[in-house]
Amino acid sequence: MSTPPRIHIVGRKNAGKTTLVCTLIQELTRCGLKVASVKHTHHQHELDTPGKDSHRHRVSGAVATGILSPHMTALFIPDDREQRADDRYAAFEQAFASSDVILVEGDLHTSGTRIEVWRPELSEPPYAVADPGIHAVISDAALTNLTCPCWPASPVSRLVSLFLELLPQNPAKGRVG
Repeated sequence: MSTPPRIHIVGRKNAGKTTLVCTLIQELTRCGLKVASVKHTHHQHELDTPGKDSHRHRVSGAVATGILSPHMTALFIPDDREQRADDRYAAFEQAFASSDVILVEGDLHTSGTRIEVWRPELSEPPYAVADPGIHAVISDAALTNLTCPCWPASPVSRLVSLFLELLPQNPAKGRVG
């Protein structure tokens, strides 16, 4: 079973990461792709509600706990803090194997493909100025101090075409206009 490519949308706080990820999900889906998404956070917080049955199962020692409701399925897998973040994506890649692409919002330190979103209103320069591992920066500003390409945020159809070029096999070939 092959794993879908994983593309990370990174950037500073309030750069527009969530907006871009949602736009890409909508547009790539419109092109006929199956898009999975992951929200990466560096904040420590409880995702499962303490006191609820699923939480009690997990803290009792279950190696994984799932919740199945009429319209949602969730899986909670406790991770060893010593495990590298990139290794932890394997669970998503396996669960999302039927997807064409996995879009991750965040995770600046991954070895996966990283695309940075940047706006001139931000007080700091793009991460890509100092990080040669960033594949491209999306911005409508003219950026000349980058070693990677700068992609304009609009038109969205052009941006989607650039994203599709990142996929090893483009399942939407000929469907983007």
